[in-house]
Amino acid sequence: MKRHAILPALLLIATALAATPAAAQCFADYKAKQDAPLRLHYGTAEIAGQCTPAAAAEALAPRLAAAGWTLLNVVSVFGPEGLAERKESAGAFHLRF
Repeated sequence: MKRHAILPALLLIATALAATPAAAQCFADYKAKQDAPLRLHYGTAEIAGQCTPAAAAEALAPRLAAAGWTLLNVVSVFGPEGLAERKESAGAFHLRF
């Protein structure tokens, strides 16, 4: 590439990178259970990667299983603006897993 063509190419790359939005935080609320004796809980968790119910379930299932819980379902996925309204309902399971 010629010297005079490098500067416009670098400016184009820098502009494209600056225009790319930062990865938004993603959270999920979910329901989980334990057996013998049966215990249920509702909780919230931060999710990395895609902000979809399927991606949240894939991320949450092993985290919960490590603590002896089974994921029943992901209720929804949301941004940080939805955390405050779910905090009281999640109680001790707010952002625990």
